[in-house]
Amino acid sequence: MLIHPWDAALDDEEWRSWLRTRDFGQIAVNGVAGAPPVVVPTHFLYDGDAEVLLHLARPNPIWAALEANPVAVVSVHDDYAYIPTSWRSDSPETGVPTSYYAAVQLVCLAEIVDDGEGKAEILRRQLAHHQPGGDHGVVAADAGPYRRNLSAIRGLRLRVEEVRAKFKYDGHRPAKLRERVARGLAERGLPGDAGALSQQRRRSAAAESAVGA
Repeated sequence: MLIHPWDAALDDEEWRSWLRTRDFGQIAVNGVAGAPPVVVPTHFLYDGDAEVLLHLARPNPIWAALEANPVAVVSVHDDYAYIPTSWRSDSPETGVPTSYYAAVQLVCLAEIVDDGEGKAEILRRQLAHHQPGGDHGVVAADAGPYRRNLSAIRGLRLRVEEVRAKFKYDGHRPAKLRERVARGLAERGLPGDAGALSQQRRRSAAAESAVGA
């Protein structure tokens, strides 16, 4: 992922705060023996520091890929919007369109978990995150309604080795242009526009605060 200096995260707290409210993305692994990469959409649990936890079905093709090469990338993107030519120039004939988006990629080293209690622990932690009200059965390797299901899955512990974070919202462009784009996003109202507008305004405010400091 190309990250220009003006699109880089302001600090670790920016991307951590953004990722804290997102728990669905894609895990990508190199294919085996020249095969295409394996890319799996999935919910996951990031502990906010150095570990990602998840589980997948035993027949998933990702396992052979991870056994050949345990390096994986967890990729999450959101708050995206297409920015048309007319919003980025006084003349739509000379304006250059772009995409606004936020993206975080966690480069990880994978550990496959096959023992029953290890898988149960991953499920307990995921359920605590996704269903904090506790409205589910007991999860244990040797008891409860899910024990027989454990044989159908494998767990993954991903140790975060590197973080790539990008917030692409015209941070290097003049305030006049950013204000015009903000008006366009507010008026258009497509599904991703509100999130993109919120990120653009937040980044613009942070840039102006840094200049005034």
